[in-house]
Amino acid sequence: MRYVVIVAFVLIIASLASALVFMMKDKGKSDRTVYALALRVGFSITLFVFILVAYRLGWIQPTGFR
Repeated sequence: MRYVVIVAFVLIIASLASALVFMMKDKGKSDRTVYALALRVGFSITLFVFILVAYRLGWIQPTGFR
């Protein structure tokens, strides 16, 4: 479970970085930045839903604050 979340965070950061590169390279001439940011939002929503489903199925347990 931990590895799934780590991979999702890496994908989110990579998509954000690619959007930055596209923004600097294209100077607003193409839609690649918009697509990269939309992909980042999609990854974030997917991760959130996956965590909710994993909690409901009992794959993860809350530990509270320590």
